[in-house]
Amino acid sequence: MAKTLVEIRSLARSHTRTAIRVLAGIMRCKDATPAARVSAANAILDRGWGKATQPLENSGDGAIEFIHRIERVIVHPKDSS
Repeated sequence: MAKTLVEIRSLARSHTRTAIRVLAGIMRCKDATPAARVSAANAILDRGWGKATQPLENSGDGAIEFIHRIERVIVHPKDSS
């Protein structure tokens, strides 16, 4: 990684406590718009717990079938029908 990217990451991380305090302040502020409060709450949760997994949108068991198809193509390329 380039030195400047490391420096930028380090600088950004040095502001973590302040950023979390600001987000918490917005989340708790009764004068903030509901959208701002939800956005701040989501940002705090994402940083603390990670983003929620997003399911693949397919009808029925489409996601599983898709994974099986990939496996067939990779493992048995001649039997990819």
